Amino acid sequence: MQQHERQIMCGRLIMCPTPLGNLDDMMPRAIEALRQADTVCAEDTRVTGRLLAAFDISAHLERLDEAMISERAPRIIERIKAGETIAFCSDAGMPGVSDPGQRLITAARDSDVPVDVLPGPTAVATAYVASGFVCPRFYFGGFFPRKDHERKTVLVNLEQLDAVLLFYESPRRLLASLAVIAEQMPHRRVAVCRELTKMHEEVVVDSAETVLDIFRRRDQEGTIRGEIVMVIDAPGKDEQCEQMDQQRNAARDTVAQLLAEGTMSKKDIVAYIRKEYGLSRNDAYEMVHHA
Repeated sequence: MQQHERQIMCGRLIMCPTPLGNLDDMMPRAIEALRQADTVCAEDTRVTGRLLAAFDISAHLERLDEAMISERAPRIIERIKAGETIAFCSDAGMPGVSDPGQRLITAARDSDVPVDVLPGPTAVATAYVASGFVCPRFYFGGFFPRKDHERKTVLVNLEQLDAVLLFYESPRRLLASLAVIAEQMPHRRVAVCRELTKMHEEVVVDSAETVLDIFRRRDQEGTIRGEIVMVIDAPGKDEQCEQMDQQRNAARDTVAQLLAEGTMSKKDIVAYIRKEYGLSRNDAYEMVHHA
């Protein structure tokens, strides 16, 4: 009986997606959820306040941004347990994707609090489709790192992944990021998707070097503006073959070094290069025993 009463008393957390830029993309379920919520928590109350006003929604607004959410999440969860229905909005798109909403969801799940995630606009899927890249797999890496060496490390770690790569980026850092992509992945096609769904939407698709040149000229003509998703095509067959050859050559060098050192048995070397270079057991065995 006590558990049943507790379930009745409990409210819920509702993750409400909002338009990327075009108000016509606001989902009816999200509008209704915002109208019914006791409180609407938002990354930026000014941004969400304008959205609510556009749909004539009167709601109690509370700011809940990156700096606040860790401290305030436990209290939010307690309010939901007491029966309050709280909606959360990011500035645009699906909350919980590279924004503080994910920590709120985690806190709710950890406390066994009901969570409703409403479907709606998301820049990741929109940019993936807009790029026109045909690989059926994609990897979303959140915001691209700020420092060059971190950018290079990310690309090196992902260059063999047979998938389209997507990252959010700031207009201020776009040129530096495109330069690293052109250096590390010169054979790839890249799409820069800017201001998706908005009046000045732009999707620029070409080789990594050409896209870099386009935005270098753009930067010289004026400031690059808007929300940006960078999309890097999956490796082509030629690049995959080249990567495979490089990997096998590196594995052969490692085998020669380990055999020369004499500190590992051939069986252990086979196991090591299988794990280190992703070789099949037969390939690794042949490489070690025919070195």
